[in-house]
Amino acid sequence: MHDELIAQAQAWLTEDPDPDTRTELAGLIDAGDHTELAARFSGTLQFGTAGLRGELGAGPMRMNRSVVIRAAAGLAAYLKKQGQADGLVVIGYDARHKSHDFAQDTAAVMIGAGLRAAVLPRPLPTPVLAFAIRHLGAVAGVEVTASHNPPRDNGYKVYLGDGSQIVPPADIDIAAEIAAVPSLTTVRRPTEGWDTLDDAVLDAYLARTDAVLSEGSPRTARTVYTAMHGVGKDVLLAAFARAGFPAPVLVAEQADPDPEFPTVAFPNPEEPGAMDLAFATARACGTAPDLIIANDPDADRCAVAVQDVTDWRMLRGDEVGALLAAHLVRRGATGTFAESIVSSSLLGRIAEKAGLPHVETLTGFKWIARAEGLRYGYEEALGYCVDPDGVRDKDGITAALLITELASQLKEEGRTLLDLLDDLAVEHGLHATDQLSVRVEDLSLIAAAMQRLREQPPTELAGLPITRTDDLTKGTAELPPTDGLRYTLDGARVIVRPSGTEPKLKCYLEVVVPVGSHQDLPEARAKATALLESIKRDLSTAAGI
Repeated sequence: MHDELIAQAQAWLTEDPDPDTRTELAGLIDAGDHTELAARFSGTLQFGTAGLRGELGAGPMRMNRSVVIRAAAGLAAYLKKQGQADGLVVIGYDARHKSHDFAQDTAAVMIGAGLRAAVLPRPLPTPVLAFAIRHLGAVAGVEVTASHNPPRDNGYKVYLGDGSQIVPPADIDIAAEIAAVPSLTTVRRPTEGWDTLDDAVLDAYLARTDAVLSEGSPRTARTVYTAMHGVGKDVLLAAFARAGFPAPVLVAEQADPDPEFPTVAFPNPEEPGAMDLAFATARACGTAPDLIIANDPDADRCAVAVQDVTDWRMLRGDEVGALLAAHLVRRGATGTFAESIVSSSLLGRIAEKAGLPHVETLTGFKWIARAEGLRYGYEEALGYCVDPDGVRDKDGITAALLITELASQLKEEGRTLLDLLDDLAVEHGLHATDQLSVRVEDLSLIAAAMQRLREQPPTELAGLPITRTDDLTKGTAELPPTDGLRYTLDGARVIVRPSGTEPKLKCYLEVVVPVGSHQDLPEARAKATALLESIKRDLSTAAGI
């Protein structure tokens, strides 16, 4: 067994084009570290609808240049079989370790396969890449990013020519082509031939950001902004300057790209502690800002925090989703409002009252972006698509502009984002959401929890009877199959699913409490909070987590 493992590692080593991972792997072989070698050679990193994502390092179970070259070769072969042999592939990348190398390797493989390739000029937000695909008429796009994953990770996200991320069966077909690459020695990688784009694409993207705002709207809201050590700062500042908003106050410690993400445990605004420096910056401002805006490291997500009585608090993704929807409705937007099934049902109420189509999709913008007639889409994980004609994906820059316009408009009326949330609760009922998220080292624990829920399904949660259970692996009339369970309760809804990008089991909870008037809101909130806590407790017991 050990001999076979060493032979596999030696074979990998002879092909590895990266001196860093070659040195690392040679060290493991010399040390006879069979445990670590087994972890790296126990299979291959799976290419799925999120593309690739994993820890950096040598071997087929890690993200490295060898894995990326194979992925690019598989994508090139797929595109050629689709009749796009002379098509353009545009490539973007973030500021993580190895991102630039992975982007250059991808471009080289595309040229070697006879396609054309263009690389964005420097690390830029993912939405700029999504925009560039359609703007340049590309047949595909690749974004090298691990979004908000830990510093040791990187990833590889694939889009097709419609500017949306891949969905089945494209992912399965590309994975088959990757698996068919016999050896890296068969993959041609010239050292030139691709274009490195100038700022014209970025300028075109910025010109589109103006279009998300209403002409002549108030632009007075003051913001504090954090880029979370990612690539958002320069593009967001340029967009805010073009729009005429006051220049955001930067969270200096997190303003510039740093692949080590030194001030946060996880560079995700949703994670505990990630917004602490932004809150501290806001408190230190001489004149209190109206809101805090945060992007995740590749700037496709947008977090919003507001002052609530005495201190700052993050708004939930569902709250921002509802605020943006209400703002668009007030501006007379037409078209489909779409969201993922794990997001709040409040969007459906807002759309219904406005006489607009409403669609629920599977989790992920690869599905939301494909909603027919899409005008606005969001999901609770801080992702918002407010300009689907420009970027058919979530976009943390344009979402930041739109929420700041709304805050400005409310400010002129002597009101805040929290006041509008109160109005929505009175109009449609208080829709309170929460999440039970369990991070694991051992992925089998997630499978065991899902199996337990299927074999011993709960009949009630928090004393509320479960009126319907949907096993989403079977699909529904509206949704393709996915690994998940949906429970409908009297006045509540729960969805349980494994995360597609992280080693987590995620449970999404929503309770709806009727509200008679603004005076009833405190009591309704207390009731909702108690219900959510009770559902969490019961669900945790039922799943054995």
